[in-house]
This record gives sequence, C-alpha cells and structure tokens, in this order.
Amino acid sequence: MTSIFQILLMLLGVAQFIIFAHFIMSWLISFQVLNIRQPLVAQIWYGLERILEPIYRPLRNILPNMGGLDLSPLVALLGIQAIEIILRNNAGLFY
Repeated sequence: MTSIFQILLMLLGVAQFIIFAHFIMSWLISFQVLNIRQPLVAQIWYGLERILEPIYRPLRNILPNMGGLDLSPLVALLGIQAIEIILRNNAGLFY
C-alpha cells in the first residue's frame, strides 16, 4: 500500500509540473519570446493544451470572467496541493 501512496504523490507532482510548464510557456508566448508558428513550440503548446483542457474547462465554468486573466491554473494548483495535504494527513491508511 505504500507504493500506491507514493505513486499518487508522484502523479500529483507530474500534474504540478505540467501546469507550471503550461503557465510559463503561456507567458513566454505572450511576451513573444516563443513563437507559436515554430513547429516544436506549437507541438508542445497544443499538447499541453489538450492535456490540461479537461482540468481547466470545469474550473473556467465556475470562476467568474476576469477579462484576459485566467485563474484556472492557480485554482488547479491549489486543488492539487489540497489533495496532497489530504493524502499526507491520511498516510497511515496506506501502511
């Protein structure tokens, strides 16, 4: 059961990494450091979009419209942290 606990924490860490990568890449594209017309950049960008859209879409439906500011990555990261806290507080159930 310890391995299940560790695998869950690893998956949460991977999800956090993907959200951070998407967030940083969106800023780099906005400030024109990265060009979306480059094939590699476009492939990575659209891949991250496809991975994260099922997470972001329900959050965007719940959150109020903030104009150009998208708070769904922040809410997703807070949700992942909350799940991690719950898992760590109940780690005794996995042993």
